[in-house]
Amino acid sequence: MSSPADPAPGLLAAHQIQALRDAGAIRSALPADGAAPVLQPASLDLRLGRRAWRVRASFLPGRSRTVLDGMAAQQADELDLERGVILEPGTVTVVELDDRLALPPGLRASANPKSSTGRIDVFTRVIADRARRFDTIEPGYAGPLYAEVSPRTFPVRVRAGSRLSQIRFTAGDARLDDAGHRALHAAEPLVAGAEPVIAEGVAVSIDLAGFDASGLVGYRAKRHTGVIDVDLVDALDPSDYWEAIHVRARRELILDPGEFYLLASKEAVRVPPGHAAEMTPFDPLVGEFRVHYAGFFDPGFGCAEVGGAGSRAVLEVRSRDVPFVLEDGQIVGRLVYERMSEPPRTLYGAVAGSNYQAQGLKLSKHFRKG
Repeated sequence: MSSPADPAPGLLAAHQIQALRDAGAIRSALPADGAAPVLQPASLDLRLGRRAWRVRASFLPGRSRTVLDGMAAQQADELDLERGVILEPGTVTVVELDDRLALPPGLRASANPKSSTGRIDVFTRVIADRARRFDTIEPGYAGPLYAEVSPRTFPVRVRAGSRLSQIRFTAGDARLDDAGHRALHAAEPLVAGAEPVIAEGVAVSIDLAGFDASGLVGYRAKRHTGVIDVDLVDALDPSDYWEAIHVRARRELILDPGEFYLLASKEAVRVPPGHAAEMTPFDPLVGEFRVHYAGFFDPGFGCAEVGGAGSRAVLEVRSRDVPFVLEDGQIVGRLVYERMSEPPRTLYGAVAGSNYQAQGLKLSKHFRKG
């Protein structure tokens, strides 16, 4: 088995991330809160810290500045998250994260919103000191992490300890090329049904044919709703926040600019135990819309052995500047698979907090079912 400082090439599994924590490469200030486990099979939930700043505009610090330097330049107002604050749509808040890193030279990290965060249209990304890119932490980085948080549709309540983002750690080259995707699908099918389209990943298409007798195909977010407390589970009435969309005769959907939709893939997705997957940004040359803020799939997602047979990818969709027609079966994104450094000891669906195993078209965990 490889050491925490020198893992085998690939994406680190939960037990390897825990070894990093034990070695001091990941440090937390807040006490353990007794909530759902922080670790998923190939990722670590990042907790918000106590300090936050309301800023006028998003920014990157660049090579010569820390994140605090950037906020000082904006004369940002400081907020205290100890008791919780409400973040309104359209605002930008930078929050100091509880976790600090001291990465070994051969290990890099990347972050993305948790699925529950993306499904309530909260745009968040992680910033490191002297970073030139969001959600990317270079090998050897030592210092604090911050989250930029900007609700787009719903007002949300957050507090110290809330989990909006997740981070994963990679040694060497983990991504599969097209030949690797084909070989993996031949050995362990990645999608159910028809042979997948593989080109820079596995193509994912939209389902506008209806999931059951009700003809449900998606949800559109309502405006001017109540607050969503990001730490509550199974607490809200979906009808207060969402308008159900049902199948049309032509099996198409016109996306209105600026509106937020939850749709689902036509394919049932599977992530084998030795791999993880990420939904890549959609090619803007094919359509003026964005798909899937929260694009990471842990090992075991969709696997029958942990109760995930038939799991769809739920897609967070927003049109940009013009109305856009989506048609049933249209390709809207691609899943890129990555090798694990070591097999995870527990798969997604077999750990607490695996809220979206065996999902069809599912709202975030904040909403009551049925």
